[in-house]
Amino acid sequence: MLNAKFGEDAGKVWNALCEGEMSVKALKKATKLTDKDLYAAMGWLAREAKVSFREDGADIFVKLI
Repeated sequence: MLNAKFGEDAGKVWNALCEGEMSVKALKKATKLTDKDLYAAMGWLAREAKVSFREDGADIFVKLI
């Protein structure tokens, strides 16, 4: 089921972000998720108000709230 996959991927993102704020590029490398799966997982966490985002130039950074 897709919902289970999204939750599992959100867990990977959560665990990676426990180390601190990361760029989306670094987060993708740390989790080894595809773009689609990474953005779905970040969306899941954002909807649950678990992450925040900030832009710095061309980069987007994500951190746990």
